[in-house]
Amino acid sequence: MPRILTVGAAQLGPIQREESRSSAVARMIELMRQAKANGCDLVVYPEAALTAFFPHWWIDDEAEIDSYFESAMPSNETAPLFAEAERLGIGFHLGYPELAFEDGRKRRFNTAIMVDKSGRIVGKYRKIHLPGHPEHRPDAVFQNLEKRYFETGNLGWPVWETMGGRLGMMICNDRRWPESYRVMGLQGVEMIVLGYNTPKHNPPAPDHDRLGNFHNQLVMQAGAYQNATWVVGVAKAGLEAGVDQIGGSCIIAPTGEVVAQAVTEDDELVVARCDLDLGNSYKNSTFNFAKHREPQTYGMIVERKGAVIA
Repeated sequence: MPRILTVGAAQLGPIQREESRSSAVARMIELMRQAKANGCDLVVYPEAALTAFFPHWWIDDEAEIDSYFESAMPSNETAPLFAEAERLGIGFHLGYPELAFEDGRKRRFNTAIMVDKSGRIVGKYRKIHLPGHPEHRPDAVFQNLEKRYFETGNLGWPVWETMGGRLGMMICNDRRWPESYRVMGLQGVEMIVLGYNTPKHNPPAPDHDRLGNFHNQLVMQAGAYQNATWVVGVAKAGLEAGVDQIGGSCIIAPTGEVVAQAVTEDDELVVARCDLDLGNSYKNSTFNFAKHREPQTYGMIVERKGAVIA
């Protein structure tokens, strides 16, 4: 008997700087209701889903920076989302900037949580691969200041037993790095969910612009296939505070095939019935790590043309 987890990828259109968290949450609740009407068990929202993506701007004032962060979850503004999830009996994934007080100091992370069908937080992940730069670049069309506003995540890549499967999380730029998938793949992950805010224009490397959507899908499809897992990638898309962001939210099978994809850059729900057992044949054959993976050789150092390659 297949284990079906029906998932809704809840893409959000742009959230402008003046839009309130309450307004964004109302939009998410509408998508959650659509997801429930379509039989979904889990709805997946984007990275930093509650506000415009503030790392695109240089901000000096500490209080203003902190205003984009959540110090508690649920917060007053997100409590209705948790309440509606509990009422509907549907799980959800939410990305948000987290303000934490740990090790005797204030810390900031780019965070995501997994919430089960009872409205209970069952997992938390903090983004590890932070893109961009920490310094001010006032001449840039826009900036990517994640290295200024966030610390590197310190929770690793756990996998949680929830909603009938083994689920994991990553955030945005993590999807470009094979280690993100492989650490969870080694734990037998069956579905990875992630949100992203990805501009169409790459100021440091504009020659990459034409390939933005291709690379977005490429890395998620490769990660899904090479680790025999479902991958659900969800965008905040469209023209947001002057920054045009890609959409392309999609649900990818363990075969590496895209089975559902958004066709707009607005609020849009994409649904797929995901058989969590679909990856088993790959886990037991091509990607049987115990049989075929050779980690003992990966630390070998090879000298080639004067370079040292580890």
